[in-house]
Amino acid sequence: MSETRIEKDLLGELEIPSRAYWGIHTARAVANFAISGREVNPALIRALAQVKKACCLANLETGHLEKDKAGAIVAACDEVIAGSLADQFPVDALQGGAGTSTNMNMNEVVANRAIEILGGVKGDYRLVHPLDDVNLHQSTNDVYPTALKVAAVHGFRRLARAAAELQGAFQAKEKEFGAVVKIGRTELQEAVPMTLGMEFAAFAEGIGRDRWRCFKCEERLRVVNLGGTAVGTGIAAPRDYIFLAVEKLREVTGLGVSRGENLTAETANADAFVEVSGILKAHAANLTKIMNDLRLLNLLGEIRLPALQAGSSIMPAKVNPVLAEAAMQTGIKVTANDAIVSEAAGRGTLQINEFLPLLADALLESLEVLARVDALLADHVRAIQADEEKCREFFDRSPLIITALTPTIGYEKATDMVREFQKSGQTDFRGFLKDTLGAEGVEKILSPFALTALGYKE
Repeated sequence: MSETRIEKDLLGELEIPSRAYWGIHTARAVANFAISGREVNPALIRALAQVKKACCLANLETGHLEKDKAGAIVAACDEVIAGSLADQFPVDALQGGAGTSTNMNMNEVVANRAIEILGGVKGDYRLVHPLDDVNLHQSTNDVYPTALKVAAVHGFRRLARAAAELQGAFQAKEKEFGAVVKIGRTELQEAVPMTLGMEFAAFAEGIGRDRWRCFKCEERLRVVNLGGTAVGTGIAAPRDYIFLAVEKLREVTGLGVSRGENLTAETANADAFVEVSGILKAHAANLTKIMNDLRLLNLLGEIRLPALQAGSSIMPAKVNPVLAEAAMQTGIKVTANDAIVSEAAGRGTLQINEFLPLLADALLESLEVLARVDALLADHVRAIQADEEKCREFFDRSPLIITALTPTIGYEKATDMVREFQKSGQTDFRGFLKDTLGAEGVEKILSPFALTALGYKE
């Protein structure tokens, strides 16, 4: 058997490795777009295979594909969805043509695998043709953005689950640290008293909002332009297929996708991706803020982050908050990706967006890195320990705990007492208050219960 086969296209002929499931269109794209060294995101490949399967089923049911051929195409799509042909998608993530190269790559892989299933030899497109059969009644301009939305919905579902785990980890610490009194801080200065549990409750609440936002994103992504073909008019596709394709996509993906009412608008515009990318940026901002807070609390000694690895090549026994730092870098990356998504969406012209490959690469990367880092952080947070003595030390010596007593003694008297304490040379302000105002009243006002209550009882 020859090691190569000859394939033809508009531009001429090329030798293709006989073992390859991809063909001439993929070969040209690999040569043309040797740019990033990163292949198309596997999530997009799986989603595009799901779209191809749905289109094949619609064509079968409407009588536009014969049963044996459609069955082979569906089986090939299932293999791609399962990941068994993952090495057959070599096209660079950064590619021109609005995703045409990725679509062509998929068409060729599915066609050649279907040919094998039917007992033929790869490259014999008389059995199954990449364009006439696998791409029947489709355009890159409707299948590619549809696949991106499908991949993104799956990504948001994974992220929501990971965020739920992280939220739960913070909530467990909220309960565990509920009685640990400490001094709060604003503008990197000591502020009023609170509990460590309240601090972790704020972290949990922020992640909880992110989790809810992820759920809402599915509403923005569920409307697809499948069936609109080139510019949203459905040209070259029969009406019965157009109405059935999205229904089949719902069956294949298990997602509540729906056909857009205005397919030309859905084809031309990518603003839905910008909207949901903004949600990812919000989550990134929350993570960055929370992780920096954990680093500061660890520096102050109020909490102890889990030790993960040696922190220095020259300083023995140094341990750094490396996962918090990695999470902050993830946040920075996602924020940068959001800018890419916005720029790519705005660069679309007239009836399509030519820059969806860059947009897809950035959006799907953000979804993946956030889900991964959330999962890592959930385990990390569960292992955080509180240093109650250190929290109490800062609490006891801070003159600002007197703020809790101002409703009782008034602002002026409280100020005078702070001045008196500062002149005394003492370091235990809570002890000073007990000696001055009486131990029982001070302890009651500065108890964890009082500090966590919303306001005070008159």
